[in-house]
Amino acid sequence: MHRVVVSTFPNAKALPLWAGVEYGLFADQGLDFVLNETGSSKEQRARLATGEVDIVQAAVDNALVMIKAGHDVIIFMGGEGGMNDFIVAPSIRSFSDLAGRTLAVDSPDTAYALLARKVLAQHGMELGKNYQFRAVGNGAKRLRALKEDSTLAGAILNPPFSSEALLAGMRSLGSLDDLVGPYQAGGAFALRAWAEDNAATVERYIAGYLQALQWLGDDANRNAGVDLLRQRLGLTMAVAQATYEQLRDPNKGFTPRAKFNQAGFVGVLNIRAETEGVDVTTANPAAYVDLSFYDRVADVSDRSVNTMRGADS
Repeated sequence: MHRVVVSTFPNAKALPLWAGVEYGLFADQGLDFVLNETGSSKEQRARLATGEVDIVQAAVDNALVMIKAGHDVIIFMGGEGGMNDFIVAPSIRSFSDLAGRTLAVDSPDTAYALLARKVLAQHGMELGKNYQFRAVGNGAKRLRALKEDSTLAGAILNPPFSSEALLAGMRSLGSLDDLVGPYQAGGAFALRAWAEDNAATVERYIAGYLQALQWLGDDANRNAGVDLLRQRLGLTMAVAQATYEQLRDPNKGFTPRAKFNQAGFVGVLNIRAETEGVDVTTANPAAYVDLSFYDRVADVSDRSVNTMRGADS
């Protein structure tokens, strides 16, 4: 068995990983799979840098932060476009109402915080001048902070926390896909040296993840998937069902077969350049986006699926 420690956030986007563990999909690939659920992207990056975790399945923007800090990281698979909504308190009716207010974020210099800055800049607002950020942690912590702290006016939230927020009376000012356009959000990345030394493990992980996405897309597994969300996240049936359907939506949920969105990644780089300034260390994606592991696995998987289809015809 190939041991691998994978870090992710404990939100609905972890469903393929939970299903992969629960139903032995990673074990089928010969993996001794250990799942690490992180409390923040800062903690996650630190554990990858020290080798406490091998692979991160989360916002690939964090890989760029690590590269900028001098770590040799590669992105080797896509995943999803974020599934995020700009959630605000009931009293907020428009972006202009956020003037002078504070937003809850995970980390102020990565991923969805930068998207929030992009959106607010489009409405003539500047961080530190017109509004503030407060780092509170992952989605569960951001939702809890919004519920408990009236000084916080909003946060970027993904499923199931966005659904819970809306049921609690909060508002959405729009999905980030609609507000900023294509964006390569979640994906998989690792230290280059580890990935090259453990290429078979990386490819087994990719194969297991693709198998988990296939499991998720099978209508026969709907009830099991909803139950996993309820058990892992303590959701009501209504929230779990709504979340499950969003995850399965090829336009708003997981990207089919976890393909890396090249146009969406350009969006990531452009947003970082607009909000953080141009960074020469990440200017050339070919230096750190290595899809060769994925291509080898996907090619074999596609040929296998086509053979099965031929047998059924």
